[in-house]
Amino acid sequence: MRRLCYTQTVKEPRAALARAPRALAVTSAESPRDVDVVIIGGGVNGTGVARDAAMRGLRVALFERNDLAFGASGNSSGMIHGGVRYLTYDPEVTEKSCRDSGHIQAIAPHLLFRIPFLMPVPRRRHARILAVLMDAFFAAYDRYQPLKRGKRHTRLTPEELRQLEPGIEGDIVAAMTFDEWGIDGGRLCAANALDAAERGAQVHVGVTVEHIERDAEGTVTAVRYRDRHDGRGGRLTTHVVVNATGAWAPITASLGALAPVHARVRPGKGIHVVLDRRVSNYAVMAESIDRRAIFVEPWQNVSIIGTTDDDYYGDLDRVSATTEEVRYLVEGIARVLPSIRSARIIGTYAGVRPTLHAWGKLEDQLSREHEIIDHAAHGAPGLYSMIGGKLASYRLFAEEMTDVLGRRFSLSSRCTTHRSPLPGGEAEVSPFALAERIGVDAVAARRLVYRHGARAERIAERIARRPREALAVCTCEPVTEAEVRHVVRHEFARTVGDVARRTRLGLGPCGGVRCAARCGAIVAEERELAPAAGARQALEFLLHQARTRVVGLGPEQARQEALGIAAVRAQLGIARDESGP
Repeated sequence: MRRLCYTQTVKEPRAALARAPRALAVTSAESPRDVDVVIIGGGVNGTGVARDAAMRGLRVALFERNDLAFGASGNSSGMIHGGVRYLTYDPEVTEKSCRDSGHIQAIAPHLLFRIPFLMPVPRRRHARILAVLMDAFFAAYDRYQPLKRGKRHTRLTPEELRQLEPGIEGDIVAAMTFDEWGIDGGRLCAANALDAAERGAQVHVGVTVEHIERDAEGTVTAVRYRDRHDGRGGRLTTHVVVNATGAWAPITASLGALAPVHARVRPGKGIHVVLDRRVSNYAVMAESIDRRAIFVEPWQNVSIIGTTDDDYYGDLDRVSATTEEVRYLVEGIARVLPSIRSARIIGTYAGVRPTLHAWGKLEDQLSREHEIIDHAAHGAPGLYSMIGGKLASYRLFAEEMTDVLGRRFSLSSRCTTHRSPLPGGEAEVSPFALAERIGVDAVAARRLVYRHGARAERIAERIARRPREALAVCTCEPVTEAEVRHVVRHEFARTVGDVARRTRLGLGPCGGVRCAARCGAIVAEERELAPAAGARQALEFLLHQARTRVVGLGPEQARQEALGIAAVRAQLGIARDESGP
């Protein structure tokens, strides 16, 4: 098969697939269905369930209306963290997060990178007593560190703190260190979806479920869907539908004629600010003006400032940061690390947490626990909703959901997702050897290996056959032409924005001005679209990037951004329209 169709199964069976038992019908009286389970939502929970269910032998179809990791999974703080702040009021969440962090490190070692944190204790009333209490608190957190291969905390003097991070300023009486792990949420979702597809699952990206059909008794029977790119629709019969759409869960439940309150969440908006380089050696905790905990972290080749936590009632498909939110974060961090003001803001991003609903609590005190709702209690047997959860414990949440499916279908197989490597995690690849073999620089090879792990060899094979594909499309990241073509063919990418989520193309200092047009041309060629379609995709990506950046720009940089986009419009031959800034 020349390329992967976005609504087909990947034809790449594994040895495990041959051993997996096929699902049994729920009852012998039921008519055959196209699939056993339809999963709606291409975030980390949905793709995690798709993988686990496919590994246990169920016939699976996954639908995502936008793109994999479009929501909270791809717009988080980029950490598989233990949740130190939950330890005081939700210790079970901390334990689950730490335990699953260890499992995720084992199955996707190429995607994880260590982020040590520094937490200064500023001088104020009773500050020294606070330092003693914090020392004891982190000693309690140390009990969970072995679960995620973290180092124990250390109490530092102000002098020791500044030796580690000379840029820290302020009157500080002590500091604490603790360990967390970084990850690319977009890559994690793509790896789970790819593994599910290679085990027989159908993966439909850019395809929206418009209706969940139920019979006269209320039992789920089918879903109706439509491709948002070409308008083609279809119907798929199923025994079960799993609603894994995060903050969209109430909306998705209503597709099956349920009241949104039956899958209620309390959406919490969190924004992040992206700086053009790593401004510190360590992640640094600070306090915002209202004393909420915020941080700046070195993350891959940039720095990220995060995060806010506010109730959100807006359009879930168009969540964005505001100027006030950016200033809130930047000013809070600058009080401890003033050097961030010399860095350039190259972007912002925002996501909405699907937090369990509770009335009367402050947003940052809401539980990060998760819950599975069986809508049989609401007259809709066969429909389930996954509510809440965290990136750090997604695999456990998916296991619990698939255990429910396993009991429903009388499966004897057990979960093995904590032992089976995700695509790319099967073996270690030397980026230096790869760079020498395919003729790319070591930085490009290192980034390629980080994103794809052992699967980087497949992209290297493309370059060996077509040496011109070693050319960089995006020089900021960098991303080669071969990688762009690979993610379109094999990782469900359909647009320039999708390619960016798989590769970080266009998310560097240039904001896509240097690479979006070329990427659009490649996507159009791979998908056999008209060149104008690729140009339109490139412009849409640039406009989206401009909107995320403008809230953090000064007047001079804003003018340069406008000139850059105008130049690209001229290059693509696209007249100005009402959609642009």
